[in-house]
Amino acid sequence: MAAGRMTQTQLVRHLADKCETNNKVARSFLDELAKVALGETKKNGVFVLPGIGRLVKANRKARIGRNPATGEAIKIPAKTVVKFRVAKAAKDSIVPGKKK
Repeated sequence: MAAGRMTQTQLVRHLADKCETNNKVARSFLDELAKVALGETKKNGVFVLPGIGRLVKANRKARIGRNPATGEAIKIPAKTVVKFRVAKAAKDSIVPGKKK
């Protein structure tokens, strides 16, 4: 595999190879997984991808911030955001914890 991050095309080819199917089926699977993840997060507020992590819809409260250019206080309104929380198994696999 080439240096740098994996592209979507490379991911599709890898999945197709590992699952012994064609690129069209692998791409269709990825597209459907994305649709389900977004729909479930929007509807239920959370989507779990076992072993990887979870998409979570969260509410941010209104707060007072500062304009970095002028230092003037500004009101930042409340809003809904999406966060991705990495599963502990994934974290430990990528960056092993300290041994005691």
